[in-house]
Amino acid sequence: MSEDTIRIGLTGTVMLGRTVDFTIPPKAYAWPWGDVLPLMRRQDLNFANLETTLTTSTRKHQKTFTFKAHPDKVNCLLEANIRAVTLANNHMLDFSEEGLRETIAVLDTAGIRHVGAGMNDKAAQAPLILPVNNIRLGILSLTNDESSWKAGPGHPGVNYVDLYDGAAQQLLLDNIVRLRQHVDHVLVSIRWGSNMQEEPNPLFIELAHEIIDHGASIIHGHGAHIFQGVEVYRNKLILYDTGDFIDDYAVDQVLRNDRSFFYIVEADRTSIPRLELIPVLIADGHVGLATENDRIEAIRRMKDLSSALGTRIDSHPHMPDPDAFLQYTVNPSPCG
Repeated sequence: MSEDTIRIGLTGTVMLGRTVDFTIPPKAYAWPWGDVLPLMRRQDLNFANLETTLTTSTRKHQKTFTFKAHPDKVNCLLEANIRAVTLANNHMLDFSEEGLRETIAVLDTAGIRHVGAGMNDKAAQAPLILPVNNIRLGILSLTNDESSWKAGPGHPGVNYVDLYDGAAQQLLLDNIVRLRQHVDHVLVSIRWGSNMQEEPNPLFIELAHEIIDHGASIIHGHGAHIFQGVEVYRNKLILYDTGDFIDDYAVDQVLRNDRSFFYIVEADRTSIPRLELIPVLIADGHVGLATENDRIEAIRRMKDLSSALGTRIDSHPHMPDPDAFLQYTVNPSPCG
């Protein structure tokens, strides 16, 4: 592939804590990725929503679900070529500021970049700029959940943004404009919406269009724990929700939160010619390529949800990649 082209692998929620942490065999850090791993390793970089603290802290926040994995599980991310993660979610302070501090230190030591949380508000709001081949990718990340965890001038936290507040929206849009001046593409990663919500909030659709209008090329949404449709807007990509990728969550037999996709964005200096969708299935604490009925149903649902957003998804069974029968390409032009 040309040095003026990059392939970015995007995943939904990666939760390596709780029973997943205990299930991973000793030092078998590649285990959680199953047979998706070779595909992940072929991308120029992978970016994920890390919904797990990497800490030994015992200062648990008083809430229903708290997630942590032993710090050595950072090696799982390295095995999968995950070069950057977002920490802007509703679990980064599950084990207090102490847990967040250790998580950041563990990622820094491993050389994994992070965005969306930090030791103060400036660090939490700061974008990433990643040079990949001859392309500069900028990443901004925020969450619309856990307002009390918002980073401040003198304390750690996440980049909380009230998406229902006009002034907060405008500040976000201004930050995108500034970042776009220094990079070829801007990726905005957002934790928004409610659990098990099948379609994006109309307000968020309107905001997503504003985000693209102000210079973003890709929106990486997460938070619903089920995938939502893809919209191609002004030849840019809006992944309203990328669902889950690794976890031990209970499976809703109707909404099937165990089904999702590995999203591969191909970009050159000025455009995004292709998005490939690889159906995956979570089972027993690890992810694998979806087969048979799981693959068929995930694709059918994604096509239906995306069609409702004006985007057609075409099947291309003869693509040259060895996993071609699992790849589906979003047409770069919306339906009429």
